[in-house]
Amino acid sequence: MPAHNADIAAALNDIADLLDIEGANPFRIRAYRNAARTVGELGQPVPVMLAQGADLDDLPGIGPDLAAKIREIAETGSCALLGRLRQELPPGITELLKVPGLGPKRVRVLHHELGVQTIEQLHQAAREGRVQAIHGFGPKSQQAILDATAAQLQEERRIPLWRADQTAGALLAELATLPGVARAVAAGSLRRRRETVGDLDLLVSLSGRSPVTDRFVGGEDVSRVLAHGSTRASVVLKSGLQVDLRVVPAESFGAAWVYFTGSKAHNIALRRLAQERGLKINEYGVFRGRDRLPGATEEALYQAIGLRYIEPELREDRGEIEAARQGRLPVLVVLGDLRGDLHVHTSESDGRDSLEAMAAAARARGLQYLAVTEHSRRLGVAHGVDPARLARQIDRIDRFNAQSPDFTVLKGVEVDILEEGTLDLPDTILQRLDLVVGAVHHRFDLPRAQQTARLLRAMDSRYFTLLAHPGGRLIGERPACDFDLLRVLRKARERGCFVELNAQPARLDLTDTACQMAKAEGVLVCINSDAHSTLEFNHLTSGIDQARRGWLEKADVLNTRTLEDLRPLLARTMQ
Repeated sequence: MPAHNADIAAALNDIADLLDIEGANPFRIRAYRNAARTVGELGQPVPVMLAQGADLDDLPGIGPDLAAKIREIAETGSCALLGRLRQELPPGITELLKVPGLGPKRVRVLHHELGVQTIEQLHQAAREGRVQAIHGFGPKSQQAILDATAAQLQEERRIPLWRADQTAGALLAELATLPGVARAVAAGSLRRRRETVGDLDLLVSLSGRSPVTDRFVGGEDVSRVLAHGSTRASVVLKSGLQVDLRVVPAESFGAAWVYFTGSKAHNIALRRLAQERGLKINEYGVFRGRDRLPGATEEALYQAIGLRYIEPELREDRGEIEAARQGRLPVLVVLGDLRGDLHVHTSESDGRDSLEAMAAAARARGLQYLAVTEHSRRLGVAHGVDPARLARQIDRIDRFNAQSPDFTVLKGVEVDILEEGTLDLPDTILQRLDLVVGAVHHRFDLPRAQQTARLLRAMDSRYFTLLAHPGGRLIGERPACDFDLLRVLRKARERGCFVELNAQPARLDLTDTACQMAKAEGVLVCINSDAHSTLEFNHLTSGIDQARRGWLEKADVLNTRTLEDLRPLLARTMQ
């Protein structure tokens, strides 16, 4: 069966990881990582593109060699290079890269010296004291590895939301084509737009007889069948992901969709409220005694128990029930509310497309403005800009804007916040910008008090507009920095600056609860794509999902404002 885009991207990332552990050429490694990112963000499945005769060489950063490998993976699920690398190094060894503090070089040493191939083996080696005996490691490193591996081994196996989306989308599209299927939708944590998904819950209603469960368990992606009946089926895919399918009658669809969307805590609260009204609520409907109340839609179910409709992203039992009872539910922000993007990169630093291409892509998506924010000089791996290069880019943006009456590029930079809290570039160049985005890219492990002081000092800088990806986390790979978020938010409010919700699917930083805290403190959140190519403006959708889980409304988001309304807000941070 042709591979999904997510599977192709995963294979390309596996190649990059294995090459990295082998110590291959960094440019070659980066090419595979960029290709994985490109494929993962395509709006159309690669197998469909190939069937239509598309030339993969036309994709950004994809040459003939990479195009051939993508085709091979799309058609077979793997490629010869990946097979060879897996013979040379155990495939499980790439999991070691997810342990904080372990880069490819250290993984290579641990593998060669101790023979570890998995997180379990590394954890055992640390428990037995064998890690600290290796040159370059010590008791402190060993304890950090022990703590990190223990935390990872305790975590439930979950996959990123973007990958779950692709898998669910393919399954739902196939189910929708079957005879008798009236509706096929996602439920569970996927529908609530959780950052990660443990399994998939799919819901189908029928308009007649249908072979839906038979076809579902017989799919080519299915590795194991856990349950199979006329109204319920459960399988494990070849990827290891469990998928549960429920078939419900049309009159119960709304109740079933609420029930299987969850969360469990939200559903318990709904049942308690129903009981107070002398009602019973379950996946089949709302009942008064034996009488079924209208429940074909979710709206009808909520209305039956005296509530306004509650958006799926809010259903976590974090106050949404009481807000619905009191008519205080937020009107959640939507993608169409965004007017601009204040954090993107071009080929001047580590982006893949030119300033002009990024501006054209943003304009094509209906945005009115864009801030180009290259990395500053400390981030050498990202080809960060020094004052001279940034000055040249400022002049280039001025020339672009002079010729572009209907779209504006704002002048910015993503400046490194150094360990002591100073910024990586001098005020003499920062004062020429429209905004300054500050970010932490190193020393994520500072103690809480020191990390907090670092951020507070940075925000006290004369030119500081926006704190980017505040926690610095990478979901499933690197935990967030430990700092006092409330103090940082209050400093932002006092200083008149803003915090970012970085929409990169691997970051989604701020968290949903941090968004709620920012809203409560009156600090505007900026939803940015952190795009490094024209395709990555798609990330804004992920940012909107996270913002909605954080109860954010249009007025809570900085970049829902028109350029005319935005400029004074930016200007007050640059004085």
